[in-house]
Amino acid sequence: MNEITKRAKVLLVDDHPIVRQGLRALLDGEGDLEVSGEAESADGALASIEAQAPDVVLVDISLQSGDGLELVRQIRARWTIPVLVLSIHDESLYAERALRAGASGYVMKQEATNAVTGALRRVLSGEIWLSDRLSGRLLKAYVQGEKPLGDSPLSVLSDRELQVFHLISQGFGTGEISRSLSISRKTVETHRAHIKEKLGLRTGVELIQFAARYKGSSKGEV
Repeated sequence: MNEITKRAKVLLVDDHPIVRQGLRALLDGEGDLEVSGEAESADGALASIEAQAPDVVLVDISLQSGDGLELVRQIRARWTIPVLVLSIHDESLYAERALRAGASGYVMKQEATNAVTGALRRVLSGEIWLSDRLSGRLLKAYVQGEKPLGDSPLSVLSDRELQVFHLISQGFGTGEISRSLSISRKTVETHRAHIKEKLGLRTGVELIQFAARYKGSSKGEV
């Protein structure tokens, strides 16, 4: 009698139900992977980890309630579970930030479906997953002593400034950003001022227009 293979439990964290449905259909069709739970927010993800003890967490970097990078930090501070980030945003801007936050890998949603399953198996085995393109870039930067972040103008922003910028690109106002990130309105305004200065923008209108172009671009770049 053949031994039954234990399936690794995957927690899905994404605020889009259709995305979670598609991922569940994909992963539940694999013989060694299964979706053990779903969450649409950072708080929900932490509660699900506590209750379900998944083997790996698949996190969207952009959550309407909370921030994916901060969620990765919180998970890594409390558990040894590997975290794989799945995002629509270009890896050249976000992947290194995700690794610094404690993620074990970064996969773009535009990648083929077998990239997701392959990446999950890789991080479950204790390894790091990045695309061949980004792995080569990071290795070259390391050897040459250069800064590995990409060429996007947004690479000059800090992680928190990038969070604020992303929420601006979604149409969030100062009050909404304040509530979403649990920071004061004054702190939000300070971040907005720093973002404008770093991006060479003069007014709030220019910042909103720049953020709108970012959201509308195919790779999340401008």
